[in-house]
Amino acid sequence: MQYGQMVEDSLRGVVRQALSRAATDGLLGDHHFYIGFKTQFPGVDIPDHLGLQYPEEMTIVIQHKFWGLEVHEDAFEITLSFSGQGQRLYIPFQALTSFLDPSVQFGLQFGQQEGEAGAAEDGGEAPAPSAPETVVASEKKSGDSENGDNVVTLDQFRKD
Repeated sequence: MQYGQMVEDSLRGVVRQALSRAATDGLLGDHHFYIGFKTQFPGVDIPDHLGLQYPEEMTIVIQHKFWGLEVHEDAFEITLSFSGQGQRLYIPFQALTSFLDPSVQFGLQFGQQEGEAGAAEDGGEAPAPSAPETVVASEKKSGDSENGDNVVTLDQFRKD
C-alpha cells in the first residue's frame, strides 16, 4: 500500500498550500519559509552556478526578497536574489527534503524512500518499507511548553 509515500505526498500538499497562500496574499506577519531540496532531483531547474555550489542539497529562504512565486500541482517556481542578482528556480515538490516556518515553529522533514519498494534481488520477498522520516512540529499555541514538547515524530511508532 505504500502508506509512507501517501503520508509524504499529503505533507507535500501542506507545503503547496502554504506557498499558494504566499503567492496570492504575500507573507503575512512574521511568516517566512526555509525550504530544503535536492538540487540534482529530476525536474529541478536552477542556475548552473548554484548547482555547482550546492551539488546535493540546498536550502532557500522565502522572506523579504522574492518575486514571481508560481505554484503548480507538482512544482513551484520563484525568483530569489543571489549576490544581488535575481535567479529563477523551478523545484518539484518531490525534490523537497524539508520545510520550516520558524515564526510558528512548524516544520516538516521528508524521508527518502528510494529503492525500498519491490522484490529483493535474490527473488525473495522485499522487506516492508519503513514509515518516512517525517517530523511534524505543530503550530505553537498558548500554553505549549517552550522546550519542544510539541514535536511528534513517526519514528516513535515504528517497530524495530
